[in-house]
Amino acid sequence: MLRYLRVLCLRDWLLDHTVAWRQYARVRRSLPLTVTFTPLQIGLPCASFATRGDRVWSSTIRKRTFSTENESSPSTTDVAPGPAVGDRAQRSTTPSLYPGGGDKLSGSVSNSAGVVKATEETLRQMNLFTAINSALSCALESNPKVLVFGEDVAFGGVFRCTSQLQKRFGRQRVFNTPLTEQGIVGFAAGLAAMGYRPVAEIQFADYIYPAFDQIVNEIAKYRYRSGGQFNCGGVVIRAPYGAVGHGGHYHSQSPEAYFLHTAGIKVVIPRDPFTAKGLLLQSIAEDDPVIFFEPKALYRAAQAEVPLSKYVLPLGRAEIVRPGTDITLVAYGAQVRVLLEAAQVVAREDKIEAEVIDIQTILPWDEATVCESVARTGRCIVSHEAPLTGGVGAEVAARIQEECFLDLESPVMRVCGYDMPFPLVHEKNYLPSAEKVVQCIRDCLNY
Repeated sequence: MLRYLRVLCLRDWLLDHTVAWRQYARVRRSLPLTVTFTPLQIGLPCASFATRGDRVWSSTIRKRTFSTENESSPSTTDVAPGPAVGDRAQRSTTPSLYPGGGDKLSGSVSNSAGVVKATEETLRQMNLFTAINSALSCALESNPKVLVFGEDVAFGGVFRCTSQLQKRFGRQRVFNTPLTEQGIVGFAAGLAAMGYRPVAEIQFADYIYPAFDQIVNEIAKYRYRSGGQFNCGGVVIRAPYGAVGHGGHYHSQSPEAYFLHTAGIKVVIPRDPFTAKGLLLQSIAEDDPVIFFEPKALYRAAQAEVPLSKYVLPLGRAEIVRPGTDITLVAYGAQVRVLLEAAQVVAREDKIEAEVIDIQTILPWDEATVCESVARTGRCIVSHEAPLTGGVGAEVAARIQEECFLDLESPVMRVCGYDMPFPLVHEKNYLPSAEKVVQCIRDCLNY
């Protein structure tokens, strides 16, 4: 009986994957390119794409620019490639690695403070997953080069972020892939190299590791190693990260720090529905590869009024979400809500006014806004769910020590996850809660 059940399970698995691969092949044939697997100059395998027919690549970058919201497709202009590498301060914004910049998707008005001018008729109450869905819908509608794919995205995905998109835009633009993260990201890299705007979904950030080589060694370096002749900068990789209440160590990880050491990509993490839509639309319009981590604990928990129309929020800029004078609290994603809760507690009980900053983009992150705040308050705490050692907080703390040393009244402190696998039963003990942040604030003020 057991052997019979195993045979049935194997049969169902093979049928599911056969259907997925056939759909993948149909979509591939419908695109104006063919897929070939060739060794790269550095000797690593990667999916590379060649056009059908004869085509000669020029020595210039095909730079994509978006003009108005009414245009359905991007225009292209030829620009000469920039310098290969900048100094340390410019490592994450060198023209060769980041030739883009500016707000490519010009819809509603946006500014550095994250304010979008909109009337009540254009706003709708959304939670995080519906804001993501709205952003993807806007991108698909405005640009026929945008494609959305991943495991189970056709029916909406595990968290329903892609719900109804295939019905609206068709199976050629929104489709399922086989269960192979390396293949998903490699496919996205090839599409971007040929001018498409792929939005690839990794079902959980915990499973992004099989695609690590494609991201770090191929996507991030493609423009650099070709001297600016080629790039796959249109790639956006979406992945839900962080605790969810019952995920255990294979569905709760925060892997963002692994990518901080890689020049050539941007890493973005929103905190609520409003920032999620604006940052995702800008990420899709970027001429740089973007990893877009989404806090899955907030998919339904976070709510906000979000414009129905298209708008963008700039990458690489932090936002002060709560002004203060006594201490600076820095976080991103779901942890911003924890810091806001802690700030309210110390304001009520200790008369301490904490300034809370959401850095939003952790690569490259906004050093100027954070350091300016720390110079005023003299104290700083950095907090994130990811483990303490080698995390984003370590980089932020090091830069603050370098830039604001004479202004500090106490050491920069961190409230983070423990250096251990993410636990299931003891998740509440593992997470950097508001209570832990409150105690750290008091220790910092009493130093």
